[in-house]
Amino acid sequence: MTGNPDNLRRAAAAKRTAAYERADAGLRRLLKRGDAVTFTSVAAAAGVSKDFLYRNAELRDRIARLRSQQDGAARTASTTVETTSDVSSVVRTLTLKLSRERAQHREEITDLRAALAAAHGELLALTRRLAKPAD
Repeated sequence: MTGNPDNLRRAAAAKRTAAYERADAGLRRLLKRGDAVTFTSVAAAAGVSKDFLYRNAELRDRIARLRSQQDGAARTASTTVETTSDVSSVVRTLTLKLSRERAQHREEITDLRAALAAAHGELLALTRRLAKPAD
């Protein structure tokens, strides 16, 4: 039994909206407290993943802009670790995406090879039929 795809889409949209609202509220809390704005701190304050923040263009741009506006003195040596962690997260995300795309391409190649083999079989059968002398 399959579920209603429209219900699934609505549920996914509601989940994204709720995550966006949590991220926005977490970001506002950090600004109000005067804490450093980084992808890691926003993710922790909002209870969302850094991947979610990176995938949402509006949040990503907003966090990057606020982070660059903050005073350089407020950022400590831990910022270097957070930046490295952010880069590692992006690398992991892109690696996972590449793996998925490779798997999808392998499946497509397998399907195309099967279709080609079927076409060769049909071509052989037609060739044999044409080669038979007419009765």
